[in-house]
Amino acid sequence: MRETNSEEGARARQPGAAPSSWIVRHGRDIGRGHTVLDLACGSGRHVRHFLAQGCEVTGVDRDPGAAAGIRCDHFERIVQDLEDGSPWPFPKRTFDAVIVTNYLHRPLFPHIVAAVAVGGRLLYETFAAGNERFGRPRDPRFLLRRGELLTAVGNSLRVLEYEDLETPRPARVQRIAAVRDTSGPG
Repeated sequence: MRETNSEEGARARQPGAAPSSWIVRHGRDIGRGHTVLDLACGSGRHVRHFLAQGCEVTGVDRDPGAAAGIRCDHFERIVQDLEDGSPWPFPKRTFDAVIVTNYLHRPLFPHIVAAVAVGGRLLYETFAAGNERFGRPRDPRFLLRRGELLTAVGNSLRVLEYEDLETPRPARVQRIAAVRDTSGPG
């Protein structure tokens, strides 16, 4: 389910919204020819960013209007509610990067991690416990618990960077950049 901080969520859903600085920083070497999955892609701010870098991008959102203004041969838009019990849309497909921002549905964690290709990256950033002091989301179902992203990647991915902090917006967020190594677990 989605419950977003009204200001943060509204900014992120704007068609011209800037991509997350976390995603930009950790995705700077994801470019031409790489495949990117953007879950709960909203208006497409990260779709646009990775298309501009020459990537093949798949965006998924339950809203039929999500990223609807993006017309490009390198963009696949999938309208699907990832929380309604339907099968995961990519059971045998992996991506060079999996992007998730401002979205949390815990049952998807194993699918998200499995969708990261060998050598690929998971870039995840969303609200964490403590955000209820600042605004929405307040419901614990939509707030990551301390260390939850670390637990979600387990031994399948190697953590490049992890943060659990207050941002200047203000908000409380957790974010992780992790890679599936070419050898080892996963």
